[in-house]
Amino acid sequence: MPMPGYVFRDGQPIPDSELEQQQGLHAGASSTDMTRVSTSTDSPMNTPTSSATDGDHPTDSHALANADHEEKGAAQFNEHGKVKNLGWNERPKEVPDLVGGLDNDDLWALIRRFNKQMYHVKATKAPLPGGLDLNIADEDEFSPDKLRANVERLYMTVIIGLMGFGKHIARLRSWREPRRTGAFAAVYALAWILNLLVPTLFTTVIVVIVYPPSRRILFPPAPLALVDSNTGGVQSPKAGVFGSHDSATGAPEKHKGEAVEQEASNFVSGIGSIALSSATGKHEQGDPDSDPLNKSVPDPTRLAMAGADAKTSAQGGIPSEHHDKTKQPMEDAMWGKMRPVMHVVGDIADGWERFANALSPTPPFPKERPRLVLASVLVPGVAVSLFTTSAMFMRMSTFGIGVGFFSDPLVWRGLDWLNKNYPNWQKLLELRNSVLKGVPTNAQLTITLLRIGEANKAPLPPPPSSDQPPPNRPKSLNGDDLPLDASNEEIHSAIHEDPAEKEAAEAAAATAVGADAKAKHKHGQHILGFFKGTTKTGVETKLGVDKVRAKIGSAHAKNHLGVLPKPAEMGPSGPVDFKARYKGHKGWINISTAAAVPCVSWSKEASDGTGGAVEDTIDKHHKHVAFKIPVQDIEELKKVGGLGWKAKIVVGWATGKTVADGLEIVDKAGNVWKLTAIQYRDELFNRLVAIGGQKWESW
Repeated sequence: MPMPGYVFRDGQPIPDSELEQQQGLHAGASSTDMTRVSTSTDSPMNTPTSSATDGDHPTDSHALANADHEEKGAAQFNEHGKVKNLGWNERPKEVPDLVGGLDNDDLWALIRRFNKQMYHVKATKAPLPGGLDLNIADEDEFSPDKLRANVERLYMTVIIGLMGFGKHIARLRSWREPRRTGAFAAVYALAWILNLLVPTLFTTVIVVIVYPPSRRILFPPAPLALVDSNTGGVQSPKAGVFGSHDSATGAPEKHKGEAVEQEASNFVSGIGSIALSSATGKHEQGDPDSDPLNKSVPDPTRLAMAGADAKTSAQGGIPSEHHDKTKQPMEDAMWGKMRPVMHVVGDIADGWERFANALSPTPPFPKERPRLVLASVLVPGVAVSLFTTSAMFMRMSTFGIGVGFFSDPLVWRGLDWLNKNYPNWQKLLELRNSVLKGVPTNAQLTITLLRIGEANKAPLPPPPSSDQPPPNRPKSLNGDDLPLDASNEEIHSAIHEDPAEKEAAEAAAATAVGADAKAKHKHGQHILGFFKGTTKTGVETKLGVDKVRAKIGSAHAKNHLGVLPKPAEMGPSGPVDFKARYKGHKGWINISTAAAVPCVSWSKEASDGTGGAVEDTIDKHHKHVAFKIPVQDIEELKKVGGLGWKAKIVVGWATGKTVADGLEIVDKAGNVWKLTAIQYRDELFNRLVAIGGQKWESW
């Protein structure tokens, strides 16, 4: 029997037999504590290197979260007491190092991107690819906002990576770093003379994979925004000031990674007609049921099509869909193809993240094994290339082309045989089940880090945020530390905007604004202000009517209460209690880990904020409990919008306020609890998804 306060140290699910015996103890609002049987630590599935695929065993992520790590941060010390607050609602400088071997800024960047990527998760007992959960479901539904998140990931991983590679090539070709370029040229020439180009290439790649210090020697890093992709020399950042190292524009940022995230967002916003839907955040699956305000707002994604129709009509054409029989079929075909496109984009980003995490593993994942596996794949290439002449290579290539072109019947018969005898053979060939088995994506890495905090009763604090803009000043940079062949004066002039040019640009901008204001301010600004004010009044009136409808029992109106929280209601929340509404009533969501099995409940009263150290506070809290669910019984978590996506756009434009969103919790019995107006919705979602032993699938 586990000791009190034990929180899923083995990551295993609750045995069904024990769960059935104890369900009577917590039925209703006054649930009592449940217990569970801890699995023996002698189980081979509890080792970090295992590859769990059975539905009754933990994943590698659970095993790593519960392992004893050599290098520890504040979130990795288990004191078997109450929940520790490691800096929720505190300034970043006051937060201790949370995870050993990982900087807090890097951890928060992972969590920020995890929050944007995860919408909907379901527990699964199906075999897990690579022994890790939180894979994307094959039946994952398409929405423009999910496509947006995947394209942003593609930009931050693949596009930024290729951009850095291209600038490294430009630096080598420019001869601005003569010693490095000369060394590359000498090795290339020698390999060419000895007819060993391919073995040399394979050997270099193996060295880069196996020996990480070689990467800084062969490819010394330089800020992306300071390197000119044409000349390989120093350039002024496109943002006008050097404020970030890993972004293409060099824009300033308050916290590490925010600049490249903003670039990714702007990248998506600039794409064509389908990205227009993505840029508005359209996600109808998360819209609340029957939102009259949402239904009364026109669909802004139809504006492009409506504009094209208006132009056709003005030119004497016939744009009406009643006459154009191709319009609806073409639209259906385009949207139907978006789901596989979204999956392809996500798979590319996942593959890139896995390769990056294999080359540079993040604790607590193994450091050496992924690199050795990758290198071992290339070793046979070195051996074969040593004994393969160019003539042999050409003959084998042309033979392969001929076989592929003329053996189509044999190929199809072979595939048919494989499908009948090995139905999942395609899955076995996927990188995540072979070379990159056990290597996580960034989302799988993030949930493992979140589970580490939960296993030690030390939930990771959320990423810091503020309404203040990033500082518009360059970062300090020492030219002697840069590998670029440039003096300190050249680098200083590149990262600092020239005062004369800045003054001239400001004067020109002021002149242009003044001229434009004279022409448009009196009419255009007043018209825009009129419509904005009218819309704001309409929104406030609609929400005021919802308050009246909620009092007379309208369930849909109750879900709209509190979606625009007042400043007085924006107090701190977490890590135990989170402000939220249930059926329109104000209250708190409480995550209790005082018992053997963590539970989530909603009450009109908050607990003491530490998980239950004060008995009279707990008694008062339990008197007002509307529901209480063992965390292990949760089968599904789904983020839902406080308003429909169209209404959210209009409300954000008219009022400038942030809409408080909601969360749906589904248990094993199919019961659904919908919580609304949650100010720390992402943080609550992260705690619930990490605290239990479930194996999740992303939908």
